[in-house]
Amino acid sequence: MGVLDELSRLSSAEDFFTFLEVPFDAAVVRVARLHILRRMGQYLRGSEVEDAFTGLDDTEIRALCRGHLEQAYQDFVASTPIAERLFKVHRDAVAPKPPAARPFVPLAALEGAKAP
Repeated sequence: MGVLDELSRLSSAEDFFTFLEVPFDAAVVRVARLHILRRMGQYLRGSEVEDAFTGLDDTEIRALCRGHLEQAYQDFVASTPIAERLFKVHRDAVAPKPPAARPFVPLAALEGAKAP
């Protein structure tokens, strides 16, 4: 089984850190676990697009994955999940809101109405 297959079977952020032998502060992971894994996924997808995995053996792939996890982790040591805005809910929270639509009743809708 390859490293990427083994990664796909892991279920917690701590499992990723343990499997890839990346030291971590549990307090940071407790706050940003999903964000760290999502950012790692973004880095991995970037590597796939650049064909960084082509021709690598499992040891080299493991090292590349380890580097991406370390980088993702450091992103959240230096910043916060809210500041990084990886998830749509965080982006939407700060997105400018469109002005509220003013109610409009066409004059034609009033033509047949009788006053009480």
